[in-house]
Amino acid sequence: MTTDFNLDGTAVSGPIPARPVTSLLDEAVARWPSRPCVDFLGAKWTYGEIGDLVDRAAAGFRRLGVRDGVRVGLCLPNTPYSVIAWYAVLKAGGVVVNYNPLYVERELIHQVKDSGTTIMVTMDLQAIYPKVAALLDKTGLEKIVVCPMATILPFPKNWLFRLLKSKEIAKIPRDGRHVAFSDLVAEKTPVAVASFDPKTTLAVLQYTGGTTGVPKGAMLTHANLFANAEQIARWVPEGFLSGEPKMLGVLPLFHVFAMTVVMNFGLRLGAELILLPRFDLAQVVDTIEKKRPTIFPGVPTIYTAINAATAEAKRDLTSIQCCISGGAPLPADVRARFEELTGCKLLEGYGLSEASPVVTCNPVVGLDKDGSIGLVLPETEVSIRTPVTSVEALPEGEKGELCVRGPQVMLGYWNRPDATAEQFHDGWLRTGDVGWRDADGFIFLVDRLKDIIICGGYNVYPRVLEEALYQHPAVEEATVIGVPDTYRGQAPMAFVKLRAGETATAKDLMTHLAGWVSKIEMPKAVEIRDALPKTMVGKLSKKELVAEIIARDTIDTVDLSDRG
Repeated sequence: MTTDFNLDGTAVSGPIPARPVTSLLDEAVARWPSRPCVDFLGAKWTYGEIGDLVDRAAAGFRRLGVRDGVRVGLCLPNTPYSVIAWYAVLKAGGVVVNYNPLYVERELIHQVKDSGTTIMVTMDLQAIYPKVAALLDKTGLEKIVVCPMATILPFPKNWLFRLLKSKEIAKIPRDGRHVAFSDLVAEKTPVAVASFDPKTTLAVLQYTGGTTGVPKGAMLTHANLFANAEQIARWVPEGFLSGEPKMLGVLPLFHVFAMTVVMNFGLRLGAELILLPRFDLAQVVDTIEKKRPTIFPGVPTIYTAINAATAEAKRDLTSIQCCISGGAPLPADVRARFEELTGCKLLEGYGLSEASPVVTCNPVVGLDKDGSIGLVLPETEVSIRTPVTSVEALPEGEKGELCVRGPQVMLGYWNRPDATAEQFHDGWLRTGDVGWRDADGFIFLVDRLKDIIICGGYNVYPRVLEEALYQHPAVEEATVIGVPDTYRGQAPMAFVKLRAGETATAKDLMTHLAGWVSKIEMPKAVEIRDALPKTMVGKLSKKELVAEIIARDTIDTVDLSDRG
């Protein structure tokens, strides 16, 4: 059981209201104006200061023509600008379009054209700005708001950055198509916001490959995003977190997981957001020791890396009280080791961009289960249905496609009515994930529908193999893909990274697997690598491995499998 509560600490119950997501910041500013809101590499801003900058930036966006429905892109690493611009665009009546700063120009062009982005907010960094600037003449992008890196660094880092890192600072033209952030926030004039329906008013276009691999903009409303932050807050029992909350933000805020679980949920709690521009293992561990965060959302590879880095060295990570892991299966040994290091509660959850994103999570107190994605969040329903058709609801224990209904579920895909129709069935969002529910209501994922390997007519689930590989003491990371096979049509192939100081051969791992999976599930081959490809968020990525294998003429590892 959980206790629902308001920002003033009073208990609440009943349905989650449909409210503008900007009310999360407004109420936090009203309640905690002097409390630290953002810590960026040692520079700090209070809630009152962030609230003032958001209001100024909202007025600036209005001067640039941002009104109801105007799409404004944010192509930013984690910085105070990320929080300020996100809320300011929404207060001005616009729609935020999140962009990955690591995208190549081709990917940026597609997203700008598809979304109709007319204004982009980015940094004056050589690694990002030139790609964005090129969009001015190749798309419908009209203006770029440029945010200077040096300005947000504390002294003497700001001075040293200008002096020693001058080659990393891009030269910005002084013309009508470029707007300095200082000019954006120069005037504080009230922004009149017309009343609107939070349930139907877009807040964010969150681009996702979905179940097809084609990038599509998930249309997330104000009510969707407010609801998901509130659902997570209601999941945490009153009094579970002690002291003033501090949120460590390593996951990129342009990703839907961090946008909701780090930023919006953090503001809902009145937390200090300790933002790091990227994941650097040594910096993360040092930050935990020095800044003492209490909440640390992440993905399994981050917790795995911290476990490995602190296996010998004694580091004080005990400030962490709660972690939410998402994006990929959380191995039981990774969870156990991290909880031992920190004394925290490491909870596996589940979500997808189309649901803002969180759908389920293991309970903060009481029963939780290794390998489970937990129970459904408040006001959320999950139905296990027949794969592909999603017509028939299946009974407890049977495997089927997870279908979701709740206040956090998107309106649909931007300008894609056909894709929207395919993604919904009878009002339920089809997730493309296969799973089952036990007698206690806990949900267990089996795999993605698109990742299922059809092996000799049988369904083979990569996640089953991956979990078996993680049981080997030498394995640190593992991922499995389907590859062409002349005998079985498709066959699994495993890729493994070993723990530092551990040794194991492909034959050792195949022998290990023989005790965990059936003959039909045995992989065609195992490749041991120094590193496995990851997404920007830190999730193990199969896409690059699939492309690599397709490009090969043959699979040049020894086939050790028994083709029974």
